[in-house]
Amino acid sequence: MRNPDVPESLDSWWILHRMFVMDRLAWDKLPEHHRADMIREAGAALEPFKKSEDSDLGFAQLLGHKADFMLTHYSRNYEGLAHAQMVFDKLRVAQFLKPTTSYVSVLELGLYDATAKIHAALSQRELKVGTAEWNQAFDELLAEQQKAPHNAGRLWAKIPQRRFVCFYPMDKKRGEEVNWYMLPYADRARLMLDHGKIGRTFHGLVTQVISGSIGFDSYEWGVDLYADEPLVFKKLIYEMRFDEASAKYGHFGDFYSGVQFSLDQLGTFLNGTAVPELHVLEAAKA
Repeated sequence: MRNPDVPESLDSWWILHRMFVMDRLAWDKLPEHHRADMIREAGAALEPFKKSEDSDLGFAQLLGHKADFMLTHYSRNYEGLAHAQMVFDKLRVAQFLKPTTSYVSVLELGLYDATAKIHAALSQRELKVGTAEWNQAFDELLAEQQKAPHNAGRLWAKIPQRRFVCFYPMDKKRGEEVNWYMLPYADRARLMLDHGKIGRTFHGLVTQVISGSIGFDSYEWGVDLYADEPLVFKKLIYEMRFDEASAKYGHFGDFYSGVQFSLDQLGTFLNGTAVPELHVLEAAKA
């Protein structure tokens, strides 16, 4: 039986973030033809993940000491993440990339408002909560949310092709003084509505990907922000700090930020000859 206090979500891509520190001095000691051969090997092995409709890969050069490189995997199924991890770890370039941390999650669209409306609609139809008829009607209304144009396009969109990326995990506080999960549903829904309004003021400036990680990793959500100008990350996150949902109930992990680049720029990144570029296809811009 569904708990009426628990908001539903629509889930799609499984996501694996992996962060690495690169041993550039060891890489630079290799003969140039050995490096070129390993770069070709990596490109050939990773390209199928980019071309497939069932997966995607994102590459980013990170700034700061925590990591040099972030690899973001998307897969339509959980096993696909395991496969992608093994393929990458068997590459010869992987011996020069030491893992520092990772994050497992699944892309989700929260449905606070929609869940409340579904419960209200079923109440008006005088269906008893928990019965087979109620569950069937609930599933049908939830399926309509999945097909809704404003949701369908976001669920299976591939990794946004924007130059700058910022990733961080977060929780909702559940301590002795404040506990998000003990708030009445209506209060949580109101706070999330106000929180979302701030994000919408940055429409067009930033693309946000929220993924759920309860049961999969140390925090409850992962947040990816993509933009064409890095300063927008500071402006958006700072403004949200003043929102009650964040100021009172938000708890954040480490932030990772950097520049995205294309697979054909992997050699540029590894060799350190320049900042690798992001080549965006016209289809990806649409």
